[in-house]
Amino acid sequence: MSLLRFLPRAVFFLTVVVALGLVGRTAAEWTRAQVTAYEREGADAGLVRFVNAPWRTLRPDNLETQVLQFYLNLRRSDIERPVDPNGAPVAFHVEFGETGFEISERLENLGLIRDAALFRLYMRLNGIDQQLEAGDFLLSPAMTMPEIAEALQSARAEDILVRIPEGRRAEEVAQILEENGVVGAAEFLASVRAGDLALLGLPDYPLLRDKPAGLSFEGYLFPDTYRFPVAATSAQVLRIFFDNLEARVDDNLRQQIAASGLTFHQVLTLASIVEREAALAEERPLIASTYRNRLGETCARETFGYLQADPTAQYAMGYSIEQQTWWPTVEKVEDYQQFNSPYNTYLYPGLPPGPIASPSLASIVAVVNPAETNYCYFVASSGGAHVFAETGAEHQLNVQTYGR
Repeated sequence: MSLLRFLPRAVFFLTVVVALGLVGRTAAEWTRAQVTAYEREGADAGLVRFVNAPWRTLRPDNLETQVLQFYLNLRRSDIERPVDPNGAPVAFHVEFGETGFEISERLENLGLIRDAALFRLYMRLNGIDQQLEAGDFLLSPAMTMPEIAEALQSARAEDILVRIPEGRRAEEVAQILEENGVVGAAEFLASVRAGDLALLGLPDYPLLRDKPAGLSFEGYLFPDTYRFPVAATSAQVLRIFFDNLEARVDDNLRQQIAASGLTFHQVLTLASIVEREAALAEERPLIASTYRNRLGETCARETFGYLQADPTAQYAMGYSIEQQTWWPTVEKVEDYQQFNSPYNTYLYPGLPPGPIASPSLASIVAVVNPAETNYCYFVASSGGAHVFAETGAEHQLNVQTYGR
């Protein structure tokens, strides 16, 4: 009687066990069918394909991997679907030591992926989170998660080689950058004219500290040959310019600048004028000496502190449609006085507010270490050379001899 009493409970227990077994078997068969379908049709989606079929041998050591693969297969449409099929390329920079979590969050914030957590799971399953490289990448909202993950494993090498000549104003530099596919001219100029490092998310640069607030970055775009990333942002390009400027002006030159009695901003301003005036390299120290004399006591009675530099008036004139240049000329020197601007040193004494172009390192050195002369004037002669004079009388004779 006691055995019969427990029989119903035993039957119920066995029924539950059998039912759970059937459910488990059904679930396993369905899962295998899903994985088989994926292996046949979905391998191109970029998910890991388990050749050794771990699904068929369920063990504690592969349970997490199998569950993760199963989940990602369910989210396959989200993984394969780009955020914007028509999205434009975006320059993306990965810092050294940046984690997969940080990278995925930035990707989502930039609209390159929809789900940072899903992207991290995808990278984890494929082992990509340990293979991410630091460097510059060109990504797009039109790319799928697998395509972005693959791109992040090899930093872009196809940077654009661009030469920025000496003595170019910001508008000319912007045009060169746009023509070479680096960054749009309008976007770059807007950042240059903003003149604010913090606003652009850029770090502090010692050489820019004495630049007056509100002035643009004109003159600080150091002329050199650069490698720029394709489709870079204006802030990225400016960072490359400023990093190079800091590197090229070494500690020895900085000490000389500190001993010159001028700030770096003043040196850069005068150097930009020297750059536009000097056609011959050997004349840079002479032209720099003349201008420094005009600013100091040597030529005070002659020039009253006026530089009277043609390039500053040309800068004030802006672009000439008629002459198709940013550096237009006039028939008579007196005509430069028609353009009222604090940059026009025919109208205002002393240095202009800031540089008028980007000077070379040679012009910067010439301003810091000018030739020792008493020259107060110079006039162009021939072949790019100049004739120098100490007095107004000598200068007038040179003008009559050589023209202007």
